[in-house]
Order: sequence, then structure tokens, then C-alpha cells
Amino acid sequence: MRNVGLKYGRGAEILRDINIDIPPGSFHFLTGPSGAGKTSILRLMLLALQPTRGQIQIFGQDVTRLNTGRRAELRRRIGIVFQDFRLLDHMSTWENVALPLRVLGKDIEDYREDVTDLLQWVGLGDRMHAAPSILSGGEKQRAAIARAVIGKPELLLADEPTGNVDPNMARRLLRLFVELNRLGTSVVIATHDHQLMRHHRAARIELFDGHVRIV
Repeated sequence: MRNVGLKYGRGAEILRDINIDIPPGSFHFLTGPSGAGKTSILRLMLLALQPTRGQIQIFGQDVTRLNTGRRAELRRRIGIVFQDFRLLDHMSTWENVALPLRVLGKDIEDYREDVTDLLQWVGLGDRMHAAPSILSGGEKQRAAIARAVIGKPELLLADEPTGNVDPNMARRLLRLFVELNRLGTSVVIATHDHQLMRHHRAARIELFDGHVRIV
């Protein structure tokens, strides 16, 4: 991001002069008080928002100049964990997690075991055939994380990914993110969880009063 500003409607800018570099294979925590704009930064990185001003490059391309179709192609290279999970209720938990691979046109026999193993890793081995509507908040969170990482995206964006799980599961999920990063995925995790950040040394993007600093 270069000198990025963002405002909604005619209001004042909520993000001002944002300059961020996320090198390939890096790991960043995104921190700041509630309402500071962490989710907005993630949505800009996901190409779900257009900046009011400034330039955003993703995978070497200036996304502010791309058409809708090309932006959609780039988004397929990004994994995202939303705070509201966005699981599809008409699909089982297993089908939700497998969806990114299905969209890519992969054969189910090529990923059946991977999806099952990942669901077991996140503690959902006995819930993989359940509908999302009967899962607890923490179970939905883990399913959403599994869906985001199953395709080994080039960039993973996670918005408070451990907010609904206990500390032991939070550390287990962090190990999943760290392993994905070790395999080459760039990771950006928005979080308030200082204990989680103490378990992994990584750069922090601190957001305050519409500005960022990297520490």
C-alpha cells in the first residue's frame, strides 16, 4: 500500500496515508483498538474495497486499475477468515472446507483425504458432516479457518481468528498458520490477543488513529 486513504461516503477518512509492505512469505500481526480500521485494511488487501486514494499492489499488480474479472482472479489466490465465518448453511462442514478446491476444479478424490485430515487437526473430526447451523461459535471459527487454508493460498488474511476458541486451541491454530507460512504463504492476522502474539515472534502492523507503524 502506498499513501492509501479510505473513507466511507462523505465522512472523514478512517485510514490516512497508509504505507505497508507485505513481502512474499512474511508473517504479520495487525493490531490496534476496536474500531481503528483493522477490518477495513484486510478488506482492502482482499480487494473487497477500493481505496479513496493511493495505490495498492498485490502480486505485483496495481489493483486500482484492474477490471472486476481480473480482481476476482487475484482474490482466488487469497485465503480469508471473516469474523462472521460466512459458512454456507446448505453444505456440510466438510463441503464448506472443500469449497475452495471445488471452485478451482480439482477432483474430489485428489483432496478428500486432505480435507478430512485438516478437519481432524482443528478438532472437527466428529463434526465434518454436520450442518454449520448446529455448530457452536468456536466450531464455526475453526471450520472457517480450515476453509481459508485448505488451498494453501499465497496470501492468508485472518480477522480475529482465535476470538471464539480456548487458549489451547488458539495455540494449535497458530501452529497451523505458522506451518502454512513456512510453506510460503504470506500471513496477516488481525488480533487483540497479546498472549497469542507472544507465542510467535513476527512483525506487527500497529494501527492507531487512522495511521500505521511497523514494529
